[in-house]
Amino acid sequence: MRICRFADEKNNMNNILNNTKGDRWIWLIVILLSVISLLSVYSAIGSLAYKRGVGAESILMKHVAMMVAGLALMYICHRLDYRYYAGISKLLMYITIPLLVYTLVFGSHVNDASRWIAIPGTGLSFQTSDLAKLALITYLARTLSKKQENIKNVKESFVPIMGAVCVVFILIAWANLSTALMLFGVSILLLIMGRISVKQIAITCLAGAILLGGVVMLGPRRHVYMARIDTFLHPEKANPDKSYQADHAKIAIATGGIFGKGPGQSSEINYLPEAYSDEIYAIIIEEYGLVGGFLLIAIYLFLLYRCIKIATKAPKAFGTLLAAGLSFSLTIQAFANMAVAVGLGPVTGVPLPFVSMGGTSILFTSIAFGIILSVSRDNDEAKVVVGEIREVAVA
Repeated sequence: MRICRFADEKNNMNNILNNTKGDRWIWLIVILLSVISLLSVYSAIGSLAYKRGVGAESILMKHVAMMVAGLALMYICHRLDYRYYAGISKLLMYITIPLLVYTLVFGSHVNDASRWIAIPGTGLSFQTSDLAKLALITYLARTLSKKQENIKNVKESFVPIMGAVCVVFILIAWANLSTALMLFGVSILLLIMGRISVKQIAITCLAGAILLGGVVMLGPRRHVYMARIDTFLHPEKANPDKSYQADHAKIAIATGGIFGKGPGQSSEINYLPEAYSDEIYAIIIEEYGLVGGFLLIAIYLFLLYRCIKIATKAPKAFGTLLAAGLSFSLTIQAFANMAVAVGLGPVTGVPLPFVSMGGTSILFTSIAFGIILSVSRDNDEAKVVVGEIREVAVA
């Protein structure tokens, strides 16, 4: 009886493994980041639970539920043929741009920024910029791969591409400049990979610089941007209220030492704003030391390495651009978050991908992972087909 039960369990495990395709290392990275997220978020939500008057466990369970939902989405997305995303890329753009406009006008305002839209009947809200990242990267990957034969044509190729990049950039930057800048940087990398001419890339960068100047000088959050930049450049002259978050992040890192204080032993969670989200990397270093901090950096670097390997092996240009764009987006965001935590950049509202506590941002990150795994799965299947053809030819 026990032998039969063991055999059934083994068959079930084999079925799960057979249905879980794609790069095994990326699946391992996802599991590692999930474990790190659960440990770090549980440590960092004490003050949030106190403010809300609830137990930390109830907040953690919501985070766990969101991560489970994200893993389910990741699994579904990785099972779909990645070419399917090329088919819906235009539709995503048609949905995204009106949503970004709607967010600016009617979205929820937090800290003078309108970034969120409430999802009716769920009690949840999401940042439309998360959807915009997926939509723009998918659209650029499709358009660049489709227009390769006449990529130098200004009217047919360059104008639609530049228009999409600039429109999405300005709509996001009006309320979320850091995310807009990172997405613009990813877009430029894709244009370079897509063989857009240096002149056209320079024109796009110039247009982006003009839009950036307009947002910084005329946007509704111009005073916030200027204050954060001034605080970063001249911390010795900064108002203590303005540098409060950066100062406590530095305290958390300085007191962590090499090996940290240990899980759940952070003291800065009681003072550091957004310790469970934007500043979670500082809490990780405080509790797990420089060892934990460098380990997390290594994980994201290894993620980038595996994604680049997937992109270079993709037989189609769309798969290469799609995997590269999404991987650049995830890793640039990760290093931007960590740079802010250690004082290498002005304070921003950028979470650490798949580690920070978040609502729908975890879901969109999971979708990005799923799409990358879909490209990887296609690479593996193509390799098997090539191998079978060679065997037939030899026979």
